[in-house]
Amino acid sequence: QVQLVESGGGLVQAGGSLRLSCAASGTILRINSMAWYRRAPGKQRELVAAITNGGTINYADFVKGRFTISRDNTKNTVYLQMNSLKPEDTALYYCNADLNSNYFRRGDYWGQGTQVTVSS
Repeated sequence: QVQLVESGGGLVQAGGSLRLSCAASGTILRINSMAWYRRAPGKQRELVAAITNGGTINYADFVKGRFTISRDNTKNTVYLQMNSLKPEDTALYYCNADLNSNYFRRGDYWGQGTQVTVSS
């Protein structure tokens, strides 16, 4: 059993900052990559940022220069530092992990989401 638990969402004014955290727990052999997605009201879920076990990072164009993804492999935790927030960043942010629970079982896991609301 694997669980992803996000925290750090909230209400912030435009231009402000928030830091999201996501901790993976349970039977984990290896985390291959972790990522943040978001879904705004009436829109499709979209990738925000991703980081592999080797440290390769990918950002969506709309967050480049404003958001920073990082990872603590010792804690199975991924972070998303969000600066210069805009009202259009308002969304439910989800954590995702591609991981092996053993050598034969690899799966894709999701957290329950944390709400980020940016007021203008």
